[in-house]
Amino acid sequence: MNTTWSIDFAPLVPVWLIIALACAAFVLMALALWRRQRGTLVRSCAFAALLLALLNPAVEREKREPLSSVVALVADRSQSQDLDGRRQTTDKTVDALKARLEALPNVEVRVIDAGRGRSDLQNDGTALFAPLNQEMSDVPPDRIAGAIMVTDGQVHDIPENAGALGFNAPIHALITGHEKERDRRIVIERAPRFGLVGKEQQVRLRVAQAGEGLDQAPARMTVRRDGEEIDSRMVSPGEAVEIPVEIAHGGQNIFEFEVEALDGELTTLNNRAVITVDGVRENLRVLLVSGEPHAGERTWRNLLKSDAAVDLVHFTILRPPEKQDGTPISQLSLIAFPTRELFSVKIDEFDLIIFDRYKRRRVLPILYFDNIARYVRDGGALLMATGPEYAEAGSLYRTPLATVLPAEPSGRILEEPFLPRISGLGQRHPVTRGLPGSRGETPDWSHWFRLIDTVNHQGEVVMNGPENKPLLVLDRQGKGRVALLLSDHVWLWARGYEGGGPHVQLLRRLAHWLMKEPDLEEEALRATSRGHELTVERQTLGESVGPVEITGPTGDTRTVTLKQAEPGLWRATVETDDIGLYSVRDGERTALANIGPANPREFADVLSSSQPLTPLAEATRGSVRRLEGSGDEPNVPRVVALNRATSYSGAGWIGLKMSDASVLKGIDRLPLFIGFLGLAILLGLVSATWYREGR
Repeated sequence: MNTTWSIDFAPLVPVWLIIALACAAFVLMALALWRRQRGTLVRSCAFAALLLALLNPAVEREKREPLSSVVALVADRSQSQDLDGRRQTTDKTVDALKARLEALPNVEVRVIDAGRGRSDLQNDGTALFAPLNQEMSDVPPDRIAGAIMVTDGQVHDIPENAGALGFNAPIHALITGHEKERDRRIVIERAPRFGLVGKEQQVRLRVAQAGEGLDQAPARMTVRRDGEEIDSRMVSPGEAVEIPVEIAHGGQNIFEFEVEALDGELTTLNNRAVITVDGVRENLRVLLVSGEPHAGERTWRNLLKSDAAVDLVHFTILRPPEKQDGTPISQLSLIAFPTRELFSVKIDEFDLIIFDRYKRRRVLPILYFDNIARYVRDGGALLMATGPEYAEAGSLYRTPLATVLPAEPSGRILEEPFLPRISGLGQRHPVTRGLPGSRGETPDWSHWFRLIDTVNHQGEVVMNGPENKPLLVLDRQGKGRVALLLSDHVWLWARGYEGGGPHVQLLRRLAHWLMKEPDLEEEALRATSRGHELTVERQTLGESVGPVEITGPTGDTRTVTLKQAEPGLWRATVETDDIGLYSVRDGERTALANIGPANPREFADVLSSSQPLTPLAEATRGSVRRLEGSGDEPNVPRVVALNRATSYSGAGWIGLKMSDASVLKGIDRLPLFIGFLGLAILLGLVSATWYREGR
């Protein structure tokens, strides 16, 4: 507790009146002195006492308690601090400094763990000054004694000048890590955000390396797409290279670029860079070949023409070769079927071929059906919507197409009302899972009236008809896919008969599955991120799935058990702490997801350095020094409390600017001219004046 004495004035009348009286008294006394009147000195003292009484002087005694000086001890907990024992060095240094600071008199220590948290997604780097300002926002600037930061020096929110700190106190930085570190990393200079499926895009990057004793020998770089290696080449450090990458599918294509490790380098975490390219399909080329006209023929055409992304080529066989009615060819306005161009020359240009109730009518030679079968095995897509012709002698199953068709017609046609139902397998298949109206025991859609009976040799039956017969069969052949719809009554749903049904959803899912959209794969492992949440999904046709292993960007792993979200779909959501690339594996498949920016600044440069913080430390009369000492023990400097100094650092020590701030606990006030004492002085002076004049 400190005590201070002072004299305070509380005038009883306005100050201007006191000044006026003082001036008048001065004039009168000056005149009296000039005339050499008796008692002038006594009268002057009486006037002075009166003026002092009007000023009401008082002696004050203040009792003050000094306020503590607040020092911030900022510990860098960013991911780069996990490297090369920096975390242990930081912990030891913080503990030692905390003990020394708490031993100083009248010092309050605030330990701030910064650089890691939910805000790093937006900051995209190590932020130490934002947490410092937030923690010290309730402390008056004159009470802040300084800030001591234990960090690797790679800080990304350093203020431009000392004035932006908001306080006038030294900044000290104690640097973890070692001086002779070396590291190699990949720098992405240009990367596309979008690309057409099936086309190549160029990625511009370079390999950067820093440290002592490095050569410029080429290093091997591996390129992966969605976890699968697609390229490997030698790259010279420091040189920018253009690497072509092919967009394999719609949606996100995740490309990894990984360069081999440098001997003795600090970390291999930044030897890998990731970019995500959204695959956009160019207009889909679809060939629709219709047989004889029927009620549902326009269903396919209307559906495909309603999609602006579909280039449709539609041919209907209106006049087969066997039709001889005597009409001269010159008078026919029909277009000749360009069989050779479509099924030989340009067949590979189509993304999907649809046969709608088509049968052999000597329009397509047998050789062309063999071309279609080859087209499927090489990666093409074939959809067959069948009617009675599939069970007859002209069935396409009696052609080379039989080698890729999953079901053989038995010759039997079931014509009776039935509700199409999703099979047990179809409940888990992404094409038919969750179709609108399929919930419950009885589907909420209209009846169909015809089914072509078949004998299934292969494929997956996802929808059934009467007698539990296959209605929709999906199959894979080589690199391609085949869908077989064993009824021609899907048009009843399109016409709204009995309320209709989900024909648009079903047929679009069929087309997308045939064209290998990743979201409709039967067996798939996916990982997506939102903020710091990582969601893992496992799509399967099986009854159960095993646990998955998640590997974080720093190499730590954990096992997660998935829970069934709906039939065929298992899911789990986990909270993550670190930003970077996460890898999810289930033993056979691998999925990748990135938390935060694709190439975070946190790993752009991981070498410890004193340069970033040196200008600010010098501007605040602080210091930057390395903690590297002998053995595993850091070289922690002494802490000295200073009131005023031109520099707050020296050999082996760092200083803090102590505050003079205090809080007032009480005031004692003793008036001098109010009460008996003041009255006695005034009466005494007046009496002396009367006595002097009476002589």
